[in-house]
Amino acid sequence: MKSNTASLVTASLVSSACTASTIFLIQYLLKRKAIQKLRKEFSNALATSPTNKNELNEDFIREVLSRNYSFFGEEKMNKIRKSFVIVVGVGGVGSHAAHMLMRSGVGKIRIIDFDEVTTSSLNRHSVATKADIGKPKVIAMQEHFKEIYPFAKVEAKVALFSKDTADSLLEGNPDFVLDCIDNIHTKLDLIEYCVKNKINIISSTGAGAKCDPSRIQIADISNTKEDPLARATRKELRKRGIESGVPVVYSTEKPGNVKLLPLPEELYGKKIEGNPPNFRSRVLPVFGTVPALFGNAIATYVITKLADWPIKPLAIKLREATYIKLYKDYAGREQHVFNNSEPLNITVSDVGYIFEEIWNGRSALSGNLNKLTLTRWDRTQPPSLQNIICLTKAEAEKHDKLTVKPEEYYDQKFLDTVKAKFKEESELSQWRNL
Repeated sequence: MKSNTASLVTASLVSSACTASTIFLIQYLLKRKAIQKLRKEFSNALATSPTNKNELNEDFIREVLSRNYSFFGEEKMNKIRKSFVIVVGVGGVGSHAAHMLMRSGVGKIRIIDFDEVTTSSLNRHSVATKADIGKPKVIAMQEHFKEIYPFAKVEAKVALFSKDTADSLLEGNPDFVLDCIDNIHTKLDLIEYCVKNKINIISSTGAGAKCDPSRIQIADISNTKEDPLARATRKELRKRGIESGVPVVYSTEKPGNVKLLPLPEELYGKKIEGNPPNFRSRVLPVFGTVPALFGNAIATYVITKLADWPIKPLAIKLREATYIKLYKDYAGREQHVFNNSEPLNITVSDVGYIFEEIWNGRSALSGNLNKLTLTRWDRTQPPSLQNIICLTKAEAEKHDKLTVKPEEYYDQKFLDTVKAKFKEESELSQWRNL
């Protein structure tokens, strides 16, 4: 009996499987036949009537952009499709920004760069392939864009932006300019030109030596924090009379254990059209995903602005009120516990850096996140970024009463942790003070 039942179950399963396979096969064949029919009708229409061609193109475009139409609506998508955007610099950041502008339906895109595709750029470029090595980046992108979405007008300019070329490269009344340049002097010239000529611009700061996507932010240049390139750009723009009004994508992350690398000898002073001699003298390590994140953030910002879609990027200043309180507590501790009446060489910004970047917003001793304060690690040494530790207030009270060196009181595991953190700070400072 059991044998007969098992046979019936097996037969039933086999029969069900065969039926399902047959259904799937029929569906596949019908779908394939329908696609072939559409392709034939599409080809015939193109061959017989320009009107039909335009109608079919529009149907295709709307299908490609259907999700965007669902999101933005007819009116806002029309604005996007009629827009003109210029991307200056199409390396890791710029190529991804331009790529998504194209896929999002921007009608006209001008891409500007003097550089060529190299083997090392394949880890972060949006569309370049092995076959593109040695080809100007803008030409490679123009060719790939035509294959992806041939309805966008893509202008490729193999050129280095400068004050002298600004008028010609930025002509045509663009709706937006994307600054994706990694050279600060050229970056400053581009931003200044756009601000003075009332051209909308968004700028990318440094994506190199970063790996934490949660630290990437969009803010006005005046509100950027803890980014060396943003700080240098902000400082130099002030000298040119520009205090604010320039949105930037930046990261508050401090680079980890990465170092500047010497430029390979075969690339130093390489002659590329428009490339000044010795334009790059060092190579900054780049984790390929991060420039893509920067580029997509820029593209998203620009597309929403083109569509008049309301967004309000949050200017993250981390925890400014917390830092001010910590600073006041620390200043009081210096005066009352360590009898230090000298002016502090530690700022509120330094306190935020120590608290967030060195001690990760928690007690070095217990890992506690509550009732924290800062104090000297070694009371016999002056306050510095490598002699301030984060503890709970209760822990700090005991620590400050030590009559011996910390090395004589704490266990070796904790001492090693503190030593490692101070070593990390010494490495981070080289980036912070650039």
